[in-house]
Amino acid sequence: MNRLLPLLTNLFPVWVLLGGALALVRPRWFTWFSGDYITWGLAVIMLGMGLTLSVDDFRSALRMPRAMASGLLAQYGIMPLLGWSLATAFRLETPLAVGLILVSCCPGGTASNVVAFLARANVALSVLMTTCSTFGAIVMTPVLTKWLAGTYVPVDAWGLFLSTVKIVLAPLLVGLALHHLTPRLVKAVLPVAPLVSVLAITMICASIIGSGAEQLRKMEMSRGTMAALLAAVFLLHAGGFGLGYLFARLLRYDETNCRTISIEVGMQNSGLGAALASRHFAAMPLAPLPCAISATCHSVIGSLLAGLWRLRPASRGGGRRTA
Repeated sequence: MNRLLPLLTNLFPVWVLLGGALALVRPRWFTWFSGDYITWGLAVIMLGMGLTLSVDDFRSALRMPRAMASGLLAQYGIMPLLGWSLATAFRLETPLAVGLILVSCCPGGTASNVVAFLARANVALSVLMTTCSTFGAIVMTPVLTKWLAGTYVPVDAWGLFLSTVKIVLAPLLVGLALHHLTPRLVKAVLPVAPLVSVLAITMICASIIGSGAEQLRKMEMSRGTMAALLAAVFLLHAGGFGLGYLFARLLRYDETNCRTISIEVGMQNSGLGAALASRHFAAMPLAPLPCAISATCHSVIGSLLAGLWRLRPASRGGGRRTA
């Protein structure tokens, strides 16, 4: 069992791909896992991550304001410009271009914390970056969307705050408290926590794909248009991971923090993008589609990187840590 659990966890990319493929064929197997189930699933994941962290981990992360600022700059600098550039280069139809730009202007997603956890990156720094970019979205997402897509998209600031507290901060703080108050319980649970996170994120991704499967079948879209959209979304996230890592490397962060910033930049809050697109672009039924594809795409790329980096732990001696 001691060997089986890490093996099943390291197969994270396989489970995400398998779940996504099955969701396209048998969407009802996964669509029940939606709404509150996704919220609770993410909360359980964050609770598991909190169990692995200590107060000292967050103290260390808070001593790195420059790293958090760098992540925020990369999030709202690299991704929006990349989204606009790809929408222009692939000459996407207006609804698809708006959807792609909108998701590129969204904050980092909670799934990035899961991938950072599975990749053995700096989870505390990842959580703080996600929180900062989420609060930043109150201003940055509407402003950048208006600038790059020519359309103003209002963002529910209070809703974003409540979601962040409910999904990220509260369960994380509970896990952090349990880490210090019940060390024996934590020791017993920790071997299973990564696999639980893998299963939860697989169900979430499969649920998103399953919920859009019927819509995809009904949409009249040429193969060329669909191919262009898939390529644009893939390059958006692959570019985010790659440029985020390069940006951190140029700033001479150590390997662990380079991986953390890469994950934060490459993974967007696609759920927020889909919700905003559905609400504010009702006249463009195709606008949420790039967001739905984005959710799967960044999860697959992130899971592949998590599997690779999990097998190749970062050496902290290869660079300097910048505060």
